[in-house]
Amino acid sequence: MKLGLNLGYWQRHADDATESVLAAERLGYDSVWTAEAYGTDAFTPLAWYGARTKRIKLGTSVAQISARPPVTTAMTAMTLDHLTGGRLLLGIGASGPQVVEGWYGQPFARPLARTREYVEIMRKVWRREEPVTSDGPHYPLPLPGGLGKPLKLITHPRRAGIPVYLGAEGPKNVALAAEIGQGWLPLFAFPSKIEEMYGDALASRDPGFDIAAMVMVVISDDVRAALDGVKLMLTLYIGGMGARHRNFHADIIGRMGYAQAAEHIQALYLAGRKDEAFRAIPDELADGISLVGPPGRIKERLELWRKSPVTSLLVMGPRDEPSLRTIRDLVFG
Repeated sequence: MKLGLNLGYWQRHADDATESVLAAERLGYDSVWTAEAYGTDAFTPLAWYGARTKRIKLGTSVAQISARPPVTTAMTAMTLDHLTGGRLLLGIGASGPQVVEGWYGQPFARPLARTREYVEIMRKVWRREEPVTSDGPHYPLPLPGGLGKPLKLITHPRRAGIPVYLGAEGPKNVALAAEIGQGWLPLFAFPSKIEEMYGDALASRDPGFDIAAMVMVVISDDVRAALDGVKLMLTLYIGGMGARHRNFHADIIGRMGYAQAAEHIQALYLAGRKDEAFRAIPDELADGISLVGPPGRIKERLELWRKSPVTSLLVMGPRDEPSLRTIRDLVFG
């Protein structure tokens, strides 16, 4: 199992995690990942960290496809991959209708078809076999009826096969990741339920396919307080990160076996009763998707992850070197 550090996106102010990234590299972490929502972008921090490191891989988890045309993401990825010596792992995702329509002013319809077309165009750009054209309905190239002509990337990529990961929650999207990607980035993974939830979707994956699960880790002797930290995050995602009738995060919690709880939590949250929503999060759900408690408890619960299809643990939460070392030793010890 590989180990990565997931930094997420900046919450409020500038969040330069260079010292954490350098520590992760010294400790043998395989990768570091950044994210974007409607604040900081995913690529700029990676360029910053890439200029200060030599070995650790650099991943986006995830870059939103509605934020950029596919050729723009392809150019950005190619540039960053060159500058960092071929260390980029390109994670992309469709996000949700609230962000796509509300922030980017783009239609959200047919996210799977758009993702497939997006990836096809990026790979055409990187291969440089011929000028890039696409007759797909979402990203036609060149634009029909205009003066545009097919173009070919000026710069030769360092790698024509930059690894592409998909951020996916629904079974069809996970199946798409297994079909066209080199990896899958699950936001919420309940290790003992992955086969039940996604076994069919993952059946066609290649042997080297990377399931890189984002896992909240809290090292603490106070298990109750640690679980409450996970529950606070779940309250926001289940209750408020999506529309009332279209919340992909609530849907995935439902597929884990907590459909009634997810519906109740969302209703409470949207009614402004956030404290009650927090208390309605089942402890076993928070515990199942995270690694919390003293080191001995975390070591014991790591066995569930080792028995699962997960191939990379992307640690969320700890930033200091002693904690990152403890996690490293628990995973590899």
